Amino acid sequence: MSMRENDEVSRMSALAVIPARGGSKRIPRKNIRKFCGKPIMVYTIEAAISSGLFDRVMVSTDDTKIAELSQVAGAEVPFMRSAAMADDYATTDDVVLEVLGEYQKRGQCFDYVCCIYPTAPFVTGEVLREAMRLMEQYRPVQVMPVVQFSYPPQRCFILDQNGYAVFKYPQYIVSRSQDLEKQYHDAGQFYLSKVEEYVNRRGIIYDGIMPMIVSELQVQDIDTEFDWKLAEIKYELMKGGQRKEMEDESQWEQAENA
Repeated sequence: MSMRENDEVSRMSALAVIPARGGSKRIPRKNIRKFCGKPIMVYTIEAAISSGLFDRVMVSTDDTKIAELSQVAGAEVPFMRSAAMADDYATTDDVVLEVLGEYQKRGQCFDYVCCIYPTAPFVTGEVLREAMRLMEQYRPVQVMPVVQFSYPPQRCFILDQNGYAVFKYPQYIVSRSQDLEKQYHDAGQFYLSKVEEYVNRRGIIYDGIMPMIVSELQVQDIDTEFDWKLAEIKYELMKGGQRKEMEDESQWEQAENA
């Protein structure tokens, strides 16, 4: 019995969707590349499972190798992603909507859906439980981790037609940074949504968003080799300088080489 089933307050059903397609042009095979000792997407799968929140933890993929590794890690791959959702133009919301639709065809519906990115090793079961606590306490449309911009966007430059740098917001030229309004952006880790609202809006959520403010140490967009190295450094710092090595890396070696 999961922690969620033991919860006296909440009896709502929840689905975790981890979108992990095979194609990755900037970092080849990014979703299953080793990160501090094990495939990076395994951290996401383990966080979702350890949270105890979800009736299903599933991976949406078009790649058989990713599907096999996901199942070794404990996730479900009840169906493969369609070809239409595997190209460069399909959005994450498109993928999640396809997953929800497929489950509905199979007679399975959920109250909440949590899309967790496969390259988000900083997400933990504790973080996911906090997101659900916020969802159940405040009833927003969506809960999303956000991080403050490291430099005030109000002080940004743009390039004019002659190539010169000019202030985009000249009204803030003499403003002190500490006097400017704090602004935040999506941490790119996960979002937890009410299924009914999410489906009705076709995944386009622009209001009713409850933020979870996280530190820069817990966030790293991974699009380049430099990003990857920086993420590993941050992860080690977050873990107190200790690399979290696999207890038994052989299972991942077998999954990757199968």
